[in-house]
Amino acid sequence: MSIELFDLHGKNALITGGTHGIGLAVGIALGRAGARVCVNDISDDKLEACRALYAQHDIQVYTLKFDVTSPGDVDRGIAQIERELAPVDILVNNAGIIKRVPLLEMTIEDFKQVLDIDLVAPLIVARRVVPSMIARGGGKIINMCSLLSVYARYSVSAYGAAKGGLKLLTQSMCCEWAKHGIQTNGIGPGYIATSQTAPIRVDGHPFNDLVMTRTPAGRWGQPEDLAGAALLLASRAGDYINGQIIYVDGGILANFGYVEGENRV
Repeated sequence: MSIELFDLHGKNALITGGTHGIGLAVGIALGRAGARVCVNDISDDKLEACRALYAQHDIQVYTLKFDVTSPGDVDRGIAQIERELAPVDILVNNAGIIKRVPLLEMTIEDFKQVLDIDLVAPLIVARRVVPSMIARGGGKIINMCSLLSVYARYSVSAYGAAKGGLKLLTQSMCCEWAKHGIQTNGIGPGYIATSQTAPIRVDGHPFNDLVMTRTPAGRWGQPEDLAGAALLLASRAGDYINGQIIYVDGGILANFGYVEGENRV
């Protein structure tokens, strides 16, 4: 396969919430492939730190502040990108939060906040960039899904509900927009070493033990492990991949119920 299939020179990529963790790793991968990278956040400090991190990789990044849950703010932000740079060719809906609270203890307000950021916001941003993609004959949308798009886990009900919905929203986007040359896919990260997982990623924590014993790769993933899937879905190499979720999980979905050394019937 020719390396030109992965060339993103001339493409304009927006990674929402891409100042750190998975979003940062994806943005750097797309930038190395030649894309012009735009990153948004609601924190000035995170945007400033993001610019410094990109500079360490000799990649220019365009940063701007807007709230992905506000249609008006999204419209303002995307209009700024279009005016100062170019229309968005590649959208990575990466912004997200998680709240680890059991259902009976979680407030409805907190539940709705997770849904707004993790499920509704990807639709808000996509609806703003897709008309331009249609007019130009194509585009790429990558929604950051999760292992919790396919199974539930204790205390993260809002996150699981949002990510399960995002999987089906991704497929719905494919059904409606594929005829316009737009590929809409998702990435389902496994358990990745980020700031979000730091509280449960310590030696002796039951969930850390579960990840280490159930993941065939025998380790937590790193944000950089998502770069290859993102590059595939953002480039011409993925032009006939549509409505799919690529799980980058070290094999845990294939092997979730197995513990090495257990007797199996």
